Amino acid sequence: MGGSSEDFSVVVLASDLGVDARPFLEHDQQQEEENWHDCSQYLSPDEDFSDLDQLQFLRLQGSDKNSNRILRIVGKYFPATVVSAERLKRYVFNKICSELPEGPFCIAYMHSTVQKEDNSPGITILRWIYEELPADFKDRLQTVYFVHPGFRSRLVIATLGRFFLSGGLYWKIKYVSRLQYLWDDIKKGEIEIPDFVKSHDDILENRPLTDYGIEPDPFHLTGMPSTTYSFGKYEERWAGRNYVS
Repeated sequence: MGGSSEDFSVVVLASDLGVDARPFLEHDQQQEEENWHDCSQYLSPDEDFSDLDQLQFLRLQGSDKNSNRILRIVGKYFPATVVSAERLKRYVFNKICSELPEGPFCIAYMHSTVQKEDNSPGITILRWIYEELPADFKDRLQTVYFVHPGFRSRLVIATLGRFFLSGGLYWKIKYVSRLQYLWDDIKKGEIEIPDFVKSHDDILENRPLTDYGIEPDPFHLTGMPSTTYSFGKYEERWAGRNYVS
């Protein structure tokens, strides 16, 4: 489905020359294993992420029914206005390397009541972070459960997703319009669902046409993260604050 654009080399050896091909193959295999397992280069042992940990927008919780560890992301908890793209990238890398060094995993992303100006770093930055992930991380990511995506999110991803989302990520997204459908893939109790997500789920249950963009949405609950490139977007506004990196 998704092709790979990584460079590769081909070594052709004639069988009647008596050349031992093992050194060539062992070298490539050894290099691949080193790239596959080495995670230390992405760790930031000297950087303090305790402030971001307290926000709990990115947490490792339980497993889905396919035994994939769950990386829970709550969009509403992320303060996009005060966390730079570079620090967010370092935090994500550090989190995955320290808590998910190996094995398959999935992402449960809760888009409930996300406001693009306050909680979204921008789809371009999210794509940039994903593109910077090592190939091993991308391969180990099995599914992205997109909870409460909304009509605009579906529309943007359906029309632009194949161009913006590489490495097969587009095909790993599974839309979950209601929490009851999430339990088809994840047992109840495996991940913590915030109260406001449950309340939002109840609202959508009483307004089912909102999923299709038919009902008005005065609270902008189904908005899609901004597609503008948001590097330095809040730099002047927060220049005097110590917690901006």
